[in-house]
Amino acid sequence: MGAVTSAMAAKFAFFPPSPSTYLVVVEDQETGRLAMTGVPRRANVEVRRLRTRKGNDIVAMYVRNPSASLTLLYSHGNAADLGQLHDLLVELSVHLRVNVMGYDYSGYGQSSGKPTEQNTYLDIEAVYKCLEENYETHAEDIILYGQSVGSGPTLDLATQLPNLRAVVLHSPILSGLRVMYPVKHSYWFDIYKNVDKIPRVTCPVLIIHTSVIWEA
Repeated sequence: MGAVTSAMAAKFAFFPPSPSTYLVVVEDQETGRLAMTGVPRRANVEVRRLRTRKGNDIVAMYVRNPSASLTLLYSHGNAADLGQLHDLLVELSVHLRVNVMGYDYSGYGQSSGKPTEQNTYLDIEAVYKCLEENYETHAEDIILYGQSVGSGPTLDLATQLPNLRAVVLHSPILSGLRVMYPVKHSYWFDIYKNVDKIPRVTCPVLIIHTSVIWEA
């Protein structure tokens, strides 16, 4: 029963757009610079392929803002990919005056592999590592932003980084099972047990729902 319920929760959690709304092409053969098709080309947007510890190649886009002192690491919600979110991430960078790093989970967009709970944890780990190694950005200057299913990898990473600047949770889920059933206890087969992880986050947390905002 547990395995069946866990599979149901996972099936509910992941709805990658099919087909992908974009492709990744080599824009400059000499430098190997990548670009996404179907979106405006911008000099301040960098497209990267990142290898996770499981061997999946995920697509990430980095929006650079020359006035920024902080970086927003954006984990998107369901039924979306970077082709749909490109303009939103650019606008967030402009209006909030931050650098923005967005990425597609394994199995979303042009990222390889399959979408699973564990893969999303490895996906965001690879993105954070890229921020550290390629952009010299560290936890104290990073705000994690997770929407809906993106709250899962966001909170998992947040529990490992005590020096984060802040976390923003946009319509987060308590857990995969709690989306479907009014359970009050955590079960081993549940996915994204955010309700158990949130007490371990030590940085400021902002929780946003449709018309209500809580600060913790």
